[in-house]
Amino acid sequence: MQIVNVTPQNAQEETFFCIKDIKRQGFEDKLKWFEKQYKEGLNLRILKDGNDKMIGFIEFIPAPKAWRPIDANNFMFIHCMYVYSKKDRSKGYGSMLINEAEKEAKKNKMAGLCVMTSKGSWLTNKTIFEKYGFAEVDKRGRFELLSKKWDQDALNPKLIDWTTQQKKYKGWHLLYADQCPWNEKSVFNLLNTAMDYDIDLKVTKINTAEEAKNGPSGFGVFSLLRDGKLLEDHYISATRFRNILKKELKK
Repeated sequence: MQIVNVTPQNAQEETFFCIKDIKRQGFEDKLKWFEKQYKEGLNLRILKDGNDKMIGFIEFIPAPKAWRPIDANNFMFIHCMYVYSKKDRSKGYGSMLINEAEKEAKKNKMAGLCVMTSKGSWLTNKTIFEKYGFAEVDKRGRFELLSKKWDQDALNPKLIDWTTQQKKYKGWHLLYADQCPWNEKSVFNLLNTAMDYDIDLKVTKINTAEEAKNGPSGFGVFSLLRDGKLLEDHYISATRFRNILKKELKK
């Protein structure tokens, strides 16, 4: 097994794991985002086997620069972690990836690690982190905030209340950031679908970590709202949006 450290210099060769087609607009947008965040301490590591096949990846960043609604001074925050094949999820590969974040955090004399988790296919379940010594320190809705700290004097990380931001969005709004490369495709599909229904969907791009931290959803980098109500907090398909529209327009 080998772990590759993705950098702006080798990103086109190694890809970002979750998006491998370097010709896609989502890859180009993620690359521009990655280049800026790399200077802020962002790390992306890809786990490969002996045949150079990608097994999984992890993306982590100092928590003050994280693109999630968290308050965690001097912690390393894990944005995303994924082991692709189910048959590989009981072989300790997740622990290998988490260990990369822990080594980097300790090298930078941080107090610990933290991560947001949730049930579902698009964000990691908390089970793997609990096995690695993480404990839940905060929860809001279906999102959990877990932490593993070695400096016991450090304050526990906490979630920022994203619901307080929702009421200011009147009408239909879509907010997104390039942290997730699949957002771009979703935004394109949702805009086209909104036009089919003669809906004025206002799209706002999230350009800073601070904007993401103070956004209206738990995921931080994707929010679909109508009149102060959060409808979705992660990228969705055109079909899913049509179903939402049919339901909302009946009201």
